[in-house]
Amino acid sequence: MLLGISAGIAAYKSAQLARLLKQAGCEVRVVMTEGAQAFIAPLTLQALTGEAVRTSLLDPEAEAGMGHIELARWADTILIAPGTADLMARLALGIADDLLTTLCLASEAERIMAPAMNQAMWRHPATQRNAACLQQDGWRLLGPESGEQACGDTGPGRMLEPEAIMAELATLSSAAHLARQAHEPEQQTQLPAQGLHIAITAGPTREPLDPVRYLSNHSSGKMGYALAAVATELGAQVTLISGPVSLPTPEGVTRIDVETAVEMHATSRRLASECDLFIGCAAVADYRAEAPAEHKIKKRVDEDGLTLKLIKNPDIIADITAMRDAAGGRPFVVGFAAETRDLESYARDKLERKRLDMIVANNVATQGLGFGADHNAALLLWRDGDGEGGEDLPPQPKRELARMIIDRALACLNTRPVH
Repeated sequence: MLLGISAGIAAYKSAQLARLLKQAGCEVRVVMTEGAQAFIAPLTLQALTGEAVRTSLLDPEAEAGMGHIELARWADTILIAPGTADLMARLALGIADDLLTTLCLASEAERIMAPAMNQAMWRHPATQRNAACLQQDGWRLLGPESGEQACGDTGPGRMLEPEAIMAELATLSSAAHLARQAHEPEQQTQLPAQGLHIAITAGPTREPLDPVRYLSNHSSGKMGYALAAVATELGAQVTLISGPVSLPTPEGVTRIDVETAVEMHATSRRLASECDLFIGCAAVADYRAEAPAEHKIKKRVDEDGLTLKLIKNPDIIADITAMRDAAGGRPFVVGFAAETRDLESYARDKLERKRLDMIVANNVATQGLGFGADHNAALLLWRDGDGEGGEDLPPQPKRELARMIIDRALACLNTRPVH
């Protein structure tokens, strides 16, 4: 792994990234631009990687044997983190005016970049053109994510955290491995979820009050989509029943879009009889309007309030477990519980009351985790052939958390009791 570091305040994260790459078994060499050295010292990266850090294209000693070409040939992957707007612009134009840009042009390695810059710079049309150009040239961009920035602004432009970058790299590595297997069928190995059909609900539901208003919640769908992506990578046939979200469909996943809880309920019941594992990750509205207004509800100046009559929505997860029990044990059912207090007691009650095989409980009152966030933590509780079990999963990127949830569900599926 050739780790390129350019001149952004996020360069301090590159030290942690280098450490994680080494822990993952990568051989890491670092190239820094001149500006990057103003944010983090080359000696720091040298200590973490055990390799001399390259900073200059015109280093007489290194270039005695055309060192930059040798380094370009050595790399399997070039990862630039952070990638500034300036560096993106130079690479998009094919400019090679320092060691890092020269290596990028001289190498046939896989090329990955984690952009990092002020939110206005990221949104600027020139940067967006450069990003699109780099992707057309074969660069894979990781992020950026939104959040508070060093300058005080809030918005897109933050470099992904090192742990999130590692999760993305692991995903790309798995995809590359599957691609190699597709061309070498005689060497294929059984994937953990191969041959299984997994149905997953994700996102919120919307319950109309009138043609322009609805009841909903803050679910972004990120956790459910991460579960779908991981399950597919592990070999499963995945059907994603999605409420209204603004997320791309994971590669290889069949997506069915629904709007209301009633629509999600009908689709879930249909798929439950066909799937081996059902994961109810969606944040389904508990209630809906008894009689949505045909026209927009107008504000009455002579009234201080508005009374709405709500009725219960169908309980999707409870109906799925009832179907499973009646059918003799299929599918294995995983539920989610989003709570703001008494996490374990509410989760255990839901596990028993709805006869779930496993439950994933989240404390959505924790800042930076849960709804809309890229990270989450969870309490897993389950019942299988070995009895009951539980595990606390610490805060981590949702993709990594999804892998741990799927792994546990597959392990329980193989030993679950007959209902």
